[in-house]
Amino acid sequence: MRQIGKQILTLTKSYTTFCLLFLALCLAAAAPAQEKSIITNALTGVALSGFDPVAYFTEDAALQGSPVNELEWNGVSWYFVSAANRDIFAANPEIYAPIFGGHCAMAMARGHLSDGNPQIFRIIGGRLMLFYSIGNRAAFDMAPGTALATAAVNWEALPDRRAAQHR
Repeated sequence: MRQIGKQILTLTKSYTTFCLLFLALCLAAAAPAQEKSIITNALTGVALSGFDPVAYFTEDAALQGSPVNELEWNGVSWYFVSAANRDIFAANPEIYAPIFGGHCAMAMARGHLSDGNPQIFRIIGGRLMLFYSIGNRAAFDMAPGTALATAAVNWEALPDRRAAQHR
């Protein structure tokens, strides 16, 4: 009987985590498109420090793109390993661009803006998330549903870049 109770508790915990994660992704996806800052390399001005955003999904790896396959989206340059990846991104950039503009998902959950490292990532619920450090990623992994839900609320509370420019 004790074993059944443990199994029910484990399933309940997994179900709760899944529901929180789903809710957070729905909040992030349903939110009106805001033009908030996208993290770029300070020297080159390129998103993801030149890593190909599509490759995270197709290769499960951070692969360095090339300026030969450059695309500008949201006022930022993005590099890709191939013209095919560039075209895939151009068709649906919101799917492949990192959530929270490339800021660290765990820092965002804690209410801070911190640049994400393009080589420390997770794809959760079909969205690319970057993390400042392996420790931040590990902290996020401990309660991903809660962290993502809090991060989504904190992200939406940030001012829209366009509105801030018109003040």
